Amino acid sequence: MSKRGASPPPGGALIKRARSGSPAPNTQIAISSSNDEREQALIRTVKRTSSLEAPIISLSGSHSSEILSCRFDPSGQNIAACSADRSVSLWRTYSPNTNYGLIANTHKAPILDLQWSLVSQLMYTVSADHTMNVLDLTTGQRVRKLHAHRGIINSLDRTLAGGAGVELVVTGGDDGTVRIWEGGDDGSKQPVSVYELGCPVTSVCWSADGTSIYAGALDNEIHVIDFRKNEEVYTLMGHTDTPTSLSLSPNGHYLLSPSFSSQTIIHDVRPFSPSPNRVHRVLMGAPAGFENTLLRGAWSKDDGGRRVGVGGADRTVCIWDVESGKVLYKLPGHKGTVTAVDFHPKEPIILTGSKDATLLLGEIEPTIGA
Repeated sequence: MSKRGASPPPGGALIKRARSGSPAPNTQIAISSSNDEREQALIRTVKRTSSLEAPIISLSGSHSSEILSCRFDPSGQNIAACSADRSVSLWRTYSPNTNYGLIANTHKAPILDLQWSLVSQLMYTVSADHTMNVLDLTTGQRVRKLHAHRGIINSLDRTLAGGAGVELVVTGGDDGTVRIWEGGDDGSKQPVSVYELGCPVTSVCWSADGTSIYAGALDNEIHVIDFRKNEEVYTLMGHTDTPTSLSLSPNGHYLLSPSFSSQTIIHDVRPFSPSPNRVHRVLMGAPAGFENTLLRGAWSKDDGGRRVGVGGADRTVCIWDVESGKVLYKLPGHKGTVTAVDFHPKEPIILTGSKDATLLLGEIEPTIGA
């Protein structure tokens, strides 16, 4: 773990005032133009907006290959990332930002996506080796392995089913199927339900009530499947190329979908949408590049979903204001394509993973009135 910061100029010094246990609203940074600290050339005040130890923190050294997905846990205290090196790394969000776990050798091919369980100390991972694993985070051991698909598994999501408290996991793969599984460490090896889409599925996402599944596919459409009836009820149009990921807004009304065309669409998935084509916003600014990487976007959570973020092949993260569609930030720092983005559940903090095998934690300004 390392923190990024500009190197002091020759003969100069960078002095940072130590912070107390609770974050101060402002942190002063004094930059001296000579070795005499009394002759300070510049005093800058950096407004802090979170409980991170520094405004930008780099988490590196655990992976030897590109990071393909990264997510905060539901509490925001921990971070997980998965990589093409077939391992999962676990980190503390706050100081001292330790890499407290590295789970390797559970898959035989790159791990493409992961999700924290909503109800237990478990994690679900899917891989190019056609399997889904359930990991026990207290022991670091695999407690369940499912031969889930006949092809590469690109995406997964989980939800709690009704009032029963049963966790259900949905997976989508190159074999053209969407499959639903019972979560936990002792579920059946057979899927609860299988839906044949007919073309490779690149992304899946549960609806807010757990009754529908959104599935992005190679036909450039997002298929909405009624889980109870096991049938497609409608499709979301608008993309001219394959959707790379799906993410539901905190209130469950909108669906974020980047695509290979570099166009990111926010769809209105409310039961009675005022828009006939259900396209709420079309966002530009995050180039997908030519590598056909499944870029994973996310909604801000501390302000109820007023912002969305997607990484790009230009090695930056683009953050938009949802209401206006304007670009708020183009955040640099990575040395490769930014493959995954997630927002902290409680603070204005963004997490990014990249093909440069590193993670970055960064503060952003809180939304006014949030």
